[in-house]
Amino acid sequence: MIEDVVAWVLLAAVAAYACAGGADYGAGFWDLVAGGPDRGKRPRWLIDHAMEPVWETNNVWLIFVLVIMWTGFPVLFQTVFTAMWLPLALAAVGLVLRGAGYALRKPTRRLARRRVVGAVFAVSSLLTPFFLGAAVGGLATGRVAPGTTASADAWANGTSVIAGLLTIAATAFLGAVFLTADARRFDAADLVGYFRLRAWCSLGVIAVLAVIGLAVTHDDARYVHDGLTSGIGLALALVAVVSALATAGLLYRTATGWARITAVGSVALVVVAWGLAQRPYLVPTSLTVSEAAGASTTLRWLMLVTVIAVVLVGPPLVLLYRLDTRGALQPLTDADLRQTASGRDPENL
Repeated sequence: MIEDVVAWVLLAAVAAYACAGGADYGAGFWDLVAGGPDRGKRPRWLIDHAMEPVWETNNVWLIFVLVIMWTGFPVLFQTVFTAMWLPLALAAVGLVLRGAGYALRKPTRRLARRRVVGAVFAVSSLLTPFFLGAAVGGLATGRVAPGTTASADAWANGTSVIAGLLTIAATAFLGAVFLTADARRFDAADLVGYFRLRAWCSLGVIAVLAVIGLAVTHDDARYVHDGLTSGIGLALALVAVVSALATAGLLYRTATGWARITAVGSVALVVVAWGLAQRPYLVPTSLTVSEAAGASTTLRWLMLVTVIAVVLVGPPLVLLYRLDTRGALQPLTDADLRQTASGRDPENL
């Protein structure tokens, strides 16, 4: 049925944002924990070079998700934004502050102001994924249904907290993998090891949080828990685990290009597994896909517009990402090359 097709498109868009936007949020996380001005100078140098060409483009997926929700599934949109308005508002504030902080920290000359805007960018890179993950976790618990009013219990619960922390850990993992690849592309050997170690540590944190999450959701989000521990949901989750382990091995062998693919695959598979675990519900266990869907005519037009958008926007996005991974969009200056070769600030050479 047409609503099922649109639901699959929505799930694919969520997975795309989790991977593309997640890598950017992860870079912000590593910016936050990089250390003081001297210790964190080299990692932040790489983060700026890696993010600058495409960072804002990844928000296209978030816009796409919102359009699909309010057009294709208006009941879902109303339910989610009524019950979860506070965490979603906090996520939106973080998104705006993050963009402002990133845009302003380069042209800002005074060190004190630069630290402030840099801190805004870095802290917001944690707030936005946490609250988005917390909202998803709250939906999985069944505390939200059509007509539910906003309450802290809907998103401030064990499943929501674990989902938010897992979201941050997943973005940190993606960001570290992508930055390892970029460090190799920029011939920054010291940063290859720096971010590779952090990718492995992030993977360990994800494993610990996943085990805790299984225990928490057993009673708090039983429907989704059962879907993830049996059938197609379990199969996809296991493939995601294999992809994550393959990423760790590829990083060890410095096959960073393939590591990016397997890392993205592992996160995307978890998102798809989560979506399949709660079928046929969009909000377990109160709102099915058919109950949330809009009029069939609207859904047909939405699919037509989606196809046109994919045809028009898809190839430029693919080209943009390909040019970025090949280093065609952010060439290094002579000063950058000297800094990379020596591991020191070129002004001190």
